[in-house]
Amino acid sequence: MTVKFAPASESQITRAIVAEFAKEFEQYAKTEVIIVGGGPSGLMAGKELASNGVEVLIIERNNYLGGGFWLGGVLMNKLTVRSPAESILDELGVPYTEYSKVKGLYVADAPHACSKLITATCDAGAKILNMASLDDVVLHNEKVSGVVVNWSAVSALPKEIACVDPVSLESKFVIDATGHDASVVKQLRERGLLEIKGQGAMWVERSENLVVEHTSEFYPGLIVTGMAVSAAYGLPRMGPTFGAMLMSGKKAAEVAIEKLRV
Repeated sequence: MTVKFAPASESQITRAIVAEFAKEFEQYAKTEVIIVGGGPSGLMAGKELASNGVEVLIIERNNYLGGGFWLGGVLMNKLTVRSPAESILDELGVPYTEYSKVKGLYVADAPHACSKLITATCDAGAKILNMASLDDVVLHNEKVSGVVVNWSAVSALPKEIACVDPVSLESKFVIDATGHDASVVKQLRERGLLEIKGQGAMWVERSENLVVEHTSEFYPGLIVTGMAVSAAYGLPRMGPTFGAMLMSGKKAAEVAIEKLRV
């Protein structure tokens, strides 16, 4: 096969990257919803929001997306969902099988499921900013009105180096999808604005139901989803089963859409 690519110099390629990134970064400096965390709950919330015409930016501190969703259980690349969450796998076009010994327990290939969710989220129109870590929150009149971020690599710099100031991004609502860390919630706790109970021990059946049930606006302007819900409300953890993660993300989007309409 003979291929002749279009001509472009090194500097032109660099300029194209910088120009398009700057244009998008400027646009999303103020947006409708910012999601902190690009795991299954954050991606699902972003997909649902963007599909409903909401301008949404997902901030992820790592150079990849999906969190534990990509890995499954103990690096085995298999994940489970319990009924009725297989409906979301159907929606994403993810193949799965029912585990022969437990009715309503489904197993899917984790990289396949994660790839499908990432694709669906991007196709819906959600924008993603990788390698950006939460540094603080923006508070206006006792309401979360955005986030303060810095490049993730800054935290690895020697302490002797001068301060690298972060930047602020404004939004009407912020969704904490940072998993067990509940990073946005903890910023408010450090200021004495709320109390959190911390995540409980493993109890899968109880945890999944409660996580979806408690997905809500935890503080004015701040919605919690996924395992951030567990940390905020003191609910049990659930391990490598992801139905509640996906359904919590969907519910978080519904909560945000309802509040945006007020």
